Amino acid sequence: MKIWKRVLLLLLVVMATTAGYYGYSFYQFAQNIQEPNIAPPSGGNSTKAAEIPEWDGKERVNILLMGVDRRGMKNNGLPRSDSMMLVSIDPAGKRYDMFSILRDTYVDIPGKGSSRINSAIVEGGPELAMETVSQFTGLPVDRYVITDFEGFKALIDAVGGVEIDVEKNMYYHDPTDKGVYDINLKKGLQKLDGDKALQYVRFRHDATSDYTRTERQRKLMSAVVNQMKNGTTLIQLPTILKEVTPYIQTNISSVDMLKLSALGLKLDTLQPGNYQLPPMGMFRESNRAGSVLVPDVDQVQSFMQEKIAPPTETSDQPVGEKKSSTQN
Repeated sequence: MKIWKRVLLLLLVVMATTAGYYGYSFYQFAQNIQEPNIAPPSGGNSTKAAEIPEWDGKERVNILLMGVDRRGMKNNGLPRSDSMMLVSIDPAGKRYDMFSILRDTYVDIPGKGSSRINSAIVEGGPELAMETVSQFTGLPVDRYVITDFEGFKALIDAVGGVEIDVEKNMYYHDPTDKGVYDINLKKGLQKLDGDKALQYVRFRHDATSDYTRTERQRKLMSAVVNQMKNGTTLIQLPTILKEVTPYIQTNISSVDMLKLSALGLKLDTLQPGNYQLPPMGMFRESNRAGSVLVPDVDQVQSFMQEKIAPPTETSDQPVGEKKSSTQN
């Protein structure tokens, strides 16, 4: 009996130590990524942005994900937004929807006039980017996550790479940075490391340009979400957090991060809503400021409400079975 008591005591000590280690790692990560290390808030103001209301964990939450290009950025400057994706999470339905925003979408940027939507972050930091996307989509957006090229690569490498079926051969020579960001991928199912994954989501030199690029971004994001739910990946979480910390910035509080992390394990990650904004047929091409896409904002907002609405059961659809909601 004494032996078993000692074994039990040892297990309790190990569990307590492990929990403490994971908790401390998460706390450090949550604190550090709230520093404005990538894009200073309020158009260059070095102070932190205003506090946002705490999320109750029950209402839908909308988070703007921005991938930025910091190459050639001067001190205290704001980076260019290379990609924008709005993730809308429904805790009640345990599902999420991803909306890739085409970067040439020509919208009203509050207080700055009309321009490409990806210029909002340059004009006024992540706060103006959120306000612009909120006005465009009709959804409240007050939380964001920003990463840059190196952060994206670090995340993919930290989770051990992501398996992706590359649709075709992809090649592009990037004249900047002495070819560091050249793209050279072969067609076929393969595990992509951070460098190759970045090439995959950046490639846009084909017939449909940014349309298929954003589709690939959503495809890879879904693969990353599924990978993060893997048991081995969860065990490696402290190491992963340490690796990506220098390359991420957010205004999501530590408390909300914990709620989102717990919710993430329950979400249906196999069939997320997967959409392009503006959808085909809801914009017109224009040369008013270079080649841009002028959206029908009313149509876009109606589309958003339709897609985030709770699914309804139909007579020919078994209860609990969800229809595919993928749209380019």
